[in-house]
Amino acid sequence: MSILLDRESRVIVQGITGRMAQFHTKEMLDYGTNVVAGVVPGKGGEKVFGVPVFDTVKQAVEATGADASLVFVPPPFAADSIMEAADGGIRYCVCITDGIPAQDMIRVKRYMMRYPRERRMVLTGPNCAGTISPGKALLGIMPGHIYLPGHVGIVGRSGTLGYEAAQQLKDLGIGVSTSVGIGGDPINGSSFRDILERFEQDPDTHVVCMIGEIGGPQEAEAAAFIQEHMQKPVIAYIAGLTAPKGRTMGHAGAIISAFGESASEKVEILSAAGVTVAENPSVIGETVARVLTRKAA
Repeated sequence: MSILLDRESRVIVQGITGRMAQFHTKEMLDYGTNVVAGVVPGKGGEKVFGVPVFDTVKQAVEATGADASLVFVPPPFAADSIMEAADGGIRYCVCITDGIPAQDMIRVKRYMMRYPRERRMVLTGPNCAGTISPGKALLGIMPGHIYLPGHVGIVGRSGTLGYEAAQQLKDLGIGVSTSVGIGGDPINGSSFRDILERFEQDPDTHVVCMIGEIGGPQEAEAAAFIQEHMQKPVIAYIAGLTAPKGRTMGHAGAIISAFGESASEKVEILSAAGVTVAENPSVIGETVARVLTRKAA
């Protein structure tokens, strides 16, 4: 099985008529993702690559039974689109959009808390690469050809480092169960802990590769969860060992402001929790391979 996304997922693309959204919709269709609808207010009745477009998420869900959404909407309107997906009955939403104001994401998080846990939409992103279950479905912007189907779960804040890990694993003949980008913004829909819990419960995932970076408490929170609740081995790489304190590095969330937020401190915390930490990005794949070999012995 896979977490969050599989062959049966019925996907809508919010903002499907935009240039980049069309490009990635075509990539998802070519990969075999079951894209059943697009949503753009005022453009209902149009089609994109044969996919019908609706004015609202509710209309799309009622007509197609959609349960997953990809938000490809400009920053000023993205928060409203996420909340519309939650209202419309979507169960899993990926937001690709970069540059959403933090205040907007606070509003989204508070809005989603209105729903009881069993009905609450799962959100990953914003500012993420998406989610892929190799050989089953792709919901995002990652290059599908670099992912082999297999048993390694990948979760990361950085999309490109996630690609690097997947390509290294492929070169070693190692496959991926699901790869999830949670995004690099300081306020996002799902944390490392949230995704690690899903991987721990997934029988198809045997080990997990976690790709973190400087800034924020998520890696430390993940370390506590790993130490207390995970039986599966976890391999981690933390980007930003040479980053100066107080300076934003790429992602909006990648700024060191407190103890435990530098790369070296995160490495120390994760190592103490029993996580195997890759020394640099070029050895992520071989570190995973070494842990897999040790697990099989």
